[in-house]
Amino acid sequence: MSQARLMDGTSLARRIVDDTAKRAADLTHRTGTAPCLATVLVGEDPASVTYVRMKRNRCRKAGIESRQVELPAATTTEELVDTLRSLSSDPGVHGILLQHPMGEHIDERAAFEAIAPEKDVDGVTFASFATMSFGLPGFVSCTPGGIMRLLDEYDVEPSGKRAVVVGRSAILGKPAGMLLLARDATVTYCHSRTRDLSSVVREADIVVAAVGRPRLIRGEDLKPGAVVIDAGYNPGNVGDVDFDSAVERAGLITPVPGGVGPMTIATLLEQTVEAAARQLGV
Repeated sequence: MSQARLMDGTSLARRIVDDTAKRAADLTHRTGTAPCLATVLVGEDPASVTYVRMKRNRCRKAGIESRQVELPAATTTEELVDTLRSLSSDPGVHGILLQHPMGEHIDERAAFEAIAPEKDVDGVTFASFATMSFGLPGFVSCTPGGIMRLLDEYDVEPSGKRAVVVGRSAILGKPAGMLLLARDATVTYCHSRTRDLSSVVREADIVVAAVGRPRLIRGEDLKPGAVVIDAGYNPGNVGDVDFDSAVERAGLITPVPGGVGPMTIATLLEQTVEAAARQLGV
């Protein structure tokens, strides 16, 4: 059997960002206002600092103004909520991204819910999950949204397919499953308490690995020809799928890095410009 085809998220993301930059330029020209994304960072987690810097650079390339709000690690939930509410009411800010992690002492859900739904370009609020689940206008969680764009790019039609999502986080696993369900896939969620995970995964036409455990899914766990989306990112550029064995069995597979990651940022930028357009009435 030949090796799986690689799903190139880097190239697709570049096209999306190029289109987003054109729309941002047009919006700025028509309204005199550039789209603005506010990024809120609590503490100095090295990975988070790197991610925020990367997002700021991508914003600049896409013609999006980037406002960075850095808060000390000791920031309380109440202080963070106040900051997010202030940004939500600021007409100069069109999108808000709250970077993870925030510290165990912070009520993450309370912080997310302080973000106005119309500025929730990362798709993390209750309102965004509801609109996503019901197929109503709103913003999708960025990584699941990017996954769906990748499937479309490679002509993977979820309708009638069996999809297994390994992971049930509120901003990745759960919304990924809901978006697949909305496209008429038959969806199974798996998690740390799933018995005989391999046997469940082996039935899947589409596998989304989003559990944060390196190389959890191996080639022998896959149905031959399956579409494998590795949304995991672990130290050492290692995904949740054992790539070397999976590439010998899958039909399509995302690499790590260069698969899902670039699509997440591209979706964030695209949704920021969309949020600005809606708020500016264009």
